[in-house]
Amino acid sequence: MKNLKITVNGVVYDVQVEEADGSVSSAAPAAAPKAAAPAPKKAAAPAGEGEPVKSPMPGTIVNVPVSVGQAVKTGDVLVVLEAMKMENEIKAAHDGTVTSVAVAKGESVDTGSVLVTLK
Repeated sequence: MKNLKITVNGVVYDVQVEEADGSVSSAAPAAAPKAAAPAPKKAAAPAGEGEPVKSPMPGTIVNVPVSVGQAVKTGDVLVVLEAMKMENEIKAAHDGTVTSVAVAKGESVDTGSVLVTLK
């Protein structure tokens, strides 16, 4: 039997491992960690009708030059996203009307986050 200390997400566990079959005979926190308050979840923006335009990468919104109800043409800039110190223009793939804007300047987004919706 081996005694090990394992740290998972900042929590230290004293673990006893039996080598013959690999089963764990005990796993309890070594000390109670200080609980961090969970970050409040942002309310989801109301989804508009149409095709969502999603973020191709994680980053920070630098500019949103469109608004709900605005007509856009293919290639018009919908959102400017900063990622890895570069500004990336997210452009309209087709002509349409903006039915929702789900982000604001300064907001952080993940890959796949809906930025705007076009109809």
